[in-house]
Amino acid sequence: MRKTYLLVATMLLACLSYKSYAQIPRIPEASSTQTIIQDFGLGKITVTYSRPNVKDRKIFGSIIPWGEVWRTGANAATTITFTEKVLVEGHSVPAGTYSFFSIPEKNEWTIILNKVVKQWGAYSYKQSEDFLRFVIKPIRVSEKRETFTMAFANTTTKATDLYLVWDKTAAMIHLETDDDAKITANIDELMKGDRKPYYFNAIQYYYENNKDVDKALGWVYEAEKIDPKGPWYKLWKSRLLLRKGDKPGAIAAAEEGIALSKASKDDEYARLNKEALDHAKD
Repeated sequence: MRKTYLLVATMLLACLSYKSYAQIPRIPEASSTQTIIQDFGLGKITVTYSRPNVKDRKIFGSIIPWGEVWRTGANAATTITFTEKVLVEGHSVPAGTYSFFSIPEKNEWTIILNKVVKQWGAYSYKQSEDFLRFVIKPIRVSEKRETFTMAFANTTTKATDLYLVWDKTAAMIHLETDDDAKITANIDELMKGDRKPYYFNAIQYYYENNKDVDKALGWVYEAEKIDPKGPWYKLWKSRLLLRKGDKPGAIAAAEEGIALSKASKDDEYARLNKEALDHAKD
């Protein structure tokens, strides 16, 4: 019985503790925090930053003075994490987490990756701790962005663009993967076993990265034997044959893909094969 009382008392205390924690008053930050994560090649890119608002103020050249180091957001300095080695505007950057500072000017921005993370603002920033500096060109945009925004766009298996947009100013940083050799080795290793689960991705990667056309076509022919009614393989067959210069073969593959798509009522691949057909006929 005593054990039962102790158990009940412990549960009551746990409930009270949770209730007390849940009722702690909170005040929202004026500049909300956002974390964006982008799958990139074999890894990921993670950006954590705070998002100030314009609030009827003049931003660049005033609140954010020209020529001074900016935390690229508000509150704590922005951070960017790469789980794999990447190329940032052509510069090789090892996997790791970096503070992300910038120096806005009217006609150019200096972007800084600093080795010291967990900095508040730019107050303790030291140039001697920089890992990388490079210059990009800002652009004027017509639509005002009230809240400072960082976002990825134009993302492929090999490249992506990171946009910084606030008020009527935008800047773009181009990033590329540096893992083609590793991905190709992974594909070769996977293709030594049961190939069926990997045909589609391997074919697509080879096509989108301008790799060995004949090797990718060989996988298409193998995949067609396993999945003869798959309109997706006809699509890649058409695209690869056209790249190889075989227009009649590309047209025939796309037409077969359209027929298979209609038979299976697959509107998406009917459209994609029709696009491949039109491209082959140009």
